[in-house]
Amino acid sequence: MSTVKTSYVRGLWAGAPFLIIAIPFGMLFGVVATEAGFDVLQTMAMTMVVVAGASQFSSVQVLSDGAPFYIAALTGIAVNMRMAMYSASLAPHIGKTQKWHRAIAAYFLIDQTYGVSILEMDRKPDLTSNEKLAYFFGTATLIFPLWYASTYVGVILGSTIPEEVALDFAVPVMFIALVAPSLRSIPHLGAAIVSVVVSLALVWMPYNLWLIIAAISAMITGAEIERRMGVSK
Repeated sequence: MSTVKTSYVRGLWAGAPFLIIAIPFGMLFGVVATEAGFDVLQTMAMTMVVVAGASQFSSVQVLSDGAPFYIAALTGIAVNMRMAMYSASLAPHIGKTQKWHRAIAAYFLIDQTYGVSILEMDRKPDLTSNEKLAYFFGTATLIFPLWYASTYVGVILGSTIPEEVALDFAVPVMFIALVAPSLRSIPHLGAAIVSVVVSLALVWMPYNLWLIIAAISAMITGAEIERRMGVSK
């Protein structure tokens, strides 16, 4: 087996554990979206085009609270702005691969694929760009089809899912599993602390606007700490 195929298979296995979380997470979004008034087509279009659980939940919640569409769009963009940072972080690793490969990778860039892949790339800097890209695609192979399918199941079953199943456990568990291993540097810790503090301080704001402010504040904090650390060196 070639080294590229080996990397792909390792990525496949590395991403597999997140299916335990992705399935209830997707089902929960299907339920929440239908309860907010979305039909099957709208829900599935959103989940397949946006492909960003946290952003989808935030936007749907804001819309269900009666906020204007532009507020929902801004909320989704703010929550997803972290993808720009993910892209910048991955660029040194896969930036030399073909453009169309990178374009496809951009679609598959989510918290899970990034979190698993960047840890592997940092641990094994000697891997070629193609090997790193193959690993990245491997992490996405199982997650994405199950995300679509579980969302559809949530849409179809809707309110028939018993409350005791508690699908909402998937959201905090998934993000703890993703974020905790990456909190290994001062910029990451600083951004995490600021996001929590700002979120708690502004939770009273209407239309979940605190999400936008907390996300922007965290990114500014992380970038500024990195800048100052770079200057001090």
